[in-house]
Amino acid sequence: MIVLYVLIFIVVVSIFYGVGIYNRLVKLSTLVAEAWSGIDVQLKKRYDLIPNLIETVKGYASHEKETFENVTKARNQAQNATTVEGQQVTENQLNKALINLYAVAEEYPELKANENFLSLQNELSDVESDIEKSRRYYNGTTRDYNIVIDSFPSNIIAGITNFKKAEYFEIDIEAERQNPQVKF
Repeated sequence: MIVLYVLIFIVVVSIFYGVGIYNRLVKLSTLVAEAWSGIDVQLKKRYDLIPNLIETVKGYASHEKETFENVTKARNQAQNATTVEGQQVTENQLNKALINLYAVAEEYPELKANENFLSLQNELSDVESDIEKSRRYYNGTTRDYNIVIDSFPSNIIAGITNFKKAEYFEIDIEAERQNPQVKF
């Protein structure tokens, strides 16, 4: 009889332990989703600033049509990315396009002195800093989540309940690891 009580106790404790692990996985998964949402909000701010920046530069460098089209195309692709990997690729393309836009602006001293341009430049710089912070937070929550998924015995519960590892938000090319320079 005592053996039966001990077995029942072990089963009940095991069930509660499994439920605790499952709840931790749910919590960490939610934190990863919330962190990705934070990146998304910052990227939206960035995407909203880009058309204003293009219009300001266009007033001074109207013959740079290809550069403006490339920035607009890259912005649209980045806005439509649906996965972490897709977002990484499109953000790399957008960074390259913005660097080219800044190079165009560099050729126009009167543009660099324009108050509207300077204001947009400062706003974009602030947003870039916020994006970087959001990426760090996302990668930190992703790390914590992935550690739980890889650790024993939570890896068993994760496998049974179909939790998958989250992707880190990384930039692959070393030269692109820097935020675009917006100072003139």
